[in-house]
Amino acid sequence: MAKKVLVVDDEKLIVKGIRFSLEQDGMEVDCAYDGEEALRLATANNYDMILLDIMLPKMDGFEVCQQIRDFSMVPIVMLTAKGDDMDKILGLEYGADDYITKPFNILEVKARIKAIMRRTSARQPKKETSRVKESRDLKLDCDSRRLYIMDKEVNLTAKEFDLLELLVTNPNKVYSRESLLKLVWGDKYPGDVRTVDVHVRRLREKIEANPSEPKYVHTKWGVGYYYQG
Repeated sequence: MAKKVLVVDDEKLIVKGIRFSLEQDGMEVDCAYDGEEALRLATANNYDMILLDIMLPKMDGFEVCQQIRDFSMVPIVMLTAKGDDMDKILGLEYGADDYITKPFNILEVKARIKAIMRRTSARQPKKETSRVKESRDLKLDCDSRRLYIMDKEVNLTAKEFDLLELLVTNPNKVYSRESLLKLVWGDKYPGDVRTVDVHVRRLREKIEANPSEPKYVHTKWGVGYYYQG
């Protein structure tokens, strides 16, 4: 089945170029030129990937990303014309999985999309087995990629889930930020270790009763992070 991608940008030439290139690779592509249209399409369709520009009419990319995260864990790659690090970190704060800075090479965009899709496909569950990890009041269903704390579901982004799954699967093992960046984001991810810090902070805000005194994801000062089993 063809992969389905939503491309969101108010620059029609950019959208046209990305659409043509992705369709050449056999993907189905929908397009939106403002934030409201993007949110409507994301609500009405199941996409394998969303490419989302930050600077959009009617509703900016950060707000669109945040609202999509209320109902979907679809991988979202932010497109930003700015080289400012804060834009990149903000995109991750709002639930994005990756970012690409304009101007970009379409081959880089396609390589990044395919890498994320490969990781997503590799995580598809085997129907005959069930992988549920339970620790105290935390329950992690690795097949359906759902998290429950005290039997209440907690919505995580794709990368937040990947990060927590790695830590829960290896309790009490301390991972450096560099190791986590490599294992969760991949060898060729262009970001730095601040990406890990952002995701750990966001993860704690969602799963910890008191993020400043975590009981699940702990910091080993000067070393890295670990899950206390």
